[in-house]
Amino acid sequence: MFDAADDLESAQLHKLDYHIEAARAAGTARVLDIGCGWGALLLRLVEHAGVKRAVGLTLSRSQAAWIRRVPHAGIEVREEDWRDHRPSRPYDAIISIGAFEHFVHPGLDEARKLQAYREFFAFCEHALVSRGWLSLQTIAWAAPREFIVGIDSKFISERIFRESDLPLISECIRAAEGKFELRLLRNDGDHYYRTLRLWERNLSARRDDAVALVGEDKVAEFRKYLREAAAGFKIGATCLLRLSFVKRT
Repeated sequence: MFDAADDLESAQLHKLDYHIEAARAAGTARVLDIGCGWGALLLRLVEHAGVKRAVGLTLSRSQAAWIRRVPHAGIEVREEDWRDHRPSRPYDAIISIGAFEHFVHPGLDEARKLQAYREFFAFCEHALVSRGWLSLQTIAWAAPREFIVGIDSKFISERIFRESDLPLISECIRAAEGKFELRLLRNDGDHYYRTLRLWERNLSARRDDAVALVGEDKVAEFRKYLREAAAGFKIGATCLLRLSFVKRT
């Protein structure tokens, strides 16, 4: 989330702080991070936002090991799907950044996609305290895929994210109906376009290191992914949604 003069690192911290504020998480006892990645939000919650206990869910053994390499009394990471998570008591806030894109598989019809998303919101409703807040970030299609032109979406779906599909903007909102009230929606696709360009610039600067690590073909494939993804945001085929919800009861 860029301000005018932000570099990538500052923009990352700005994004984390935005979600902490959007979820009303600062100073609370327990916060859940669904899809916690490498732990940046967990650290930000306990070290800068005064959260007593931050619980992160990931399906990646590598990510969990990375977070655990420096034990922190206020952080718990679990290699667990949110569908299997059974908290001992409700959380004060939930934040999920970049996980929603992976909740459905390609080829599902609209009804099955919507049902999968409704299951996520039902879990969040159950896991939150009364009138608790959820801050959600996801990439989404700006229009049904059959109307998307100008990018090689087949390459991304078949070579990069083989088991994932993006929601439509409307699906994110419809799936929460009856359980959450949408309080704020931002579309920051231009921020993600800038991010992807910076990622490609950084990769290009260390291309020789990357080739030595994974080989020429993988580096070329990843650069193509970064360019195609950036093009999607540039032309408005994809968007970056940041949604703030409050539990209805």
